[in-house]
Amino acid sequence: MPVDHYENFPVASILLPRRLVPAVEAIYAFARGADDVADEGDATPAERLAGLTRYEAGLDEIAAGAVPSDPVFARLAAAVAAFRLPLQPLRDLLSAFRQDVVTTRYADYPLLLDYCRRSANPVGRLMLALYGIQDERDLQDSDAICSALQLINFWQDVGVDIAKGRIYLPREDLARFRVDEADILAQADTPAFRALMAFEVERARALMLGGAPLAARLPGRIGWELRLVVQGGLRILERIERAGFDVYRQRPVLGKADYLVMLWRALRMR
Repeated sequence: MPVDHYENFPVASILLPRRLVPAVEAIYAFARGADDVADEGDATPAERLAGLTRYEAGLDEIAAGAVPSDPVFARLAAAVAAFRLPLQPLRDLLSAFRQDVVTTRYADYPLLLDYCRRSANPVGRLMLALYGIQDERDLQDSDAICSALQLINFWQDVGVDIAKGRIYLPREDLARFRVDEADILAQADTPAFRALMAFEVERARALMLGGAPLAARLPGRIGWELRLVVQGGLRILERIERAGFDVYRQRPVLGKADYLVMLWRALRMR
């Protein structure tokens, strides 16, 4: 799931086996901290990139078998050793965070998906690794779910990202629907923008549904956890639609009633 919006979905919920909680928290602390370096505060781009380089150095320490002095990396090293976690997904996350520092626009959908491959998919793959799941079909479905979640986060946060100088809506899609970037910067809720958002919502939904069978295949707690993650993403898409795609003034959030709907739908997933 996308690092910058863990809050929308279960992270270490009651469904997570207690033996996995320290590892999940270690992964979260690494990802959350690195994401904050890239995205929070008033540091310069050069300072942000330097901070991410320090995170890369921490991974190098773990790879070399050293015991990091930084508690964040010490806990991560323990999780990597205990579950034989690959380090590449963590390096992919750092690559995505670096990209956020220097890239504020995306020419087309494939480039955006490449970003998702590094910003979101690694977390899903690490979660599967904690459960010892390595089947290629499962990994591909996990990638679809995680990329869909990242896209959903983008679409619900169009207004939020503008304040950070970023537009994740691909330029080729803006041209297709005749939406000017100036209209997005002005947060103009035009018919063209609503048509564009309807297209992006449906594309994210299709991607999510393409990976959703994984949740029904996986046994036990991880299967139920993933069912709720899938239903949470789909529910946010419904919220965007119900707001008439005006994500500038009505950022969709999930409430208690939504969680009841998600639970009911999770129970019915096959």
